[in-house]
Amino acid sequence: MSALPPPIDRVAVLPQAQDDVFSPPKRGFFKRNESLILGGGTVFLLLAIWQAFWSAGKISPLFFSGPSAIAARFWDAATHGQLLSDLRYSGINFAIGFALASVAGVILGVIIGWYRRVDMLFGPLLTALYATPRVAMVPLIIIWFGIGMWSKVFIVFITAFFPVLVNTIGGIRAVDNDLLRAARAYCASDWQIFKTVAVPGSVPFILTGLRQGVALGLIGVVVGEMFGGSQGIGFMVAYGGQTFATDTLFVGVLIIAFAGILLTAAAEKLERHFSRWRPER
Repeated sequence: MSALPPPIDRVAVLPQAQDDVFSPPKRGFFKRNESLILGGGTVFLLLAIWQAFWSAGKISPLFFSGPSAIAARFWDAATHGQLLSDLRYSGINFAIGFALASVAGVILGVIIGWYRRVDMLFGPLLTALYATPRVAMVPLIIIWFGIGMWSKVFIVFITAFFPVLVNTIGGIRAVDNDLLRAARAYCASDWQIFKTVAVPGSVPFILTGLRQGVALGLIGVVVGEMFGGSQGIGFMVAYGGQTFATDTLFVGVLIIAFAGILLTAAAEKLERHFSRWRPER
């Protein structure tokens, strides 16, 4: 009489089978970097087509330029020109103006959003200033501060200030009323409520305002240097346009574009990090 085969250990087999079924499939290299590959491939293709037309003489250097000419001009300006000093000058103007706009926008936004009567006092004035195109005020700002550094700093400040202010006010007003009532039910003081409920709840909104302020601040520093200045990336762009040096103009434009991409990406990453604090609707 033959011996029966040993019973299958179902308890030991099933968990492994379940792990194989429900474990997420491994993502390949393309899936992990799909956005970078597709975006980078598109940019590379456009640059190749652009360079092909430039090399074939289909583009007039009086009105446009080519990637190779722009790269050569960038290298020459970086090694023998004043590109580094222009970058430093524009960077300092932007950093000071944006820092002042961030601090002032957050502080005033919190006060206006938290105190209703302060909003009644300053709300109409801020609305009027917010609706006024800041570019129209650039000549007046230059008259006030001159053509030196502080006129550019103030232009960056006034362009980046309002996005931070408006989003901070919206964040303070969006705090969940149930949380406020619960904090008051536990006899929390106004400062404790403000510190533990209002400010943390408005952080995602503040970061959204900072991200918008970065883009507008870059526009402000370029506009300020174009209107009244003798150095900086904005002056480089204006000088290239006035002298029909399109390669110089494109160097300045591309530097501004890459700076905007990097700063906006950093702000978006910070905003995503704090997005879990955003109150649910």
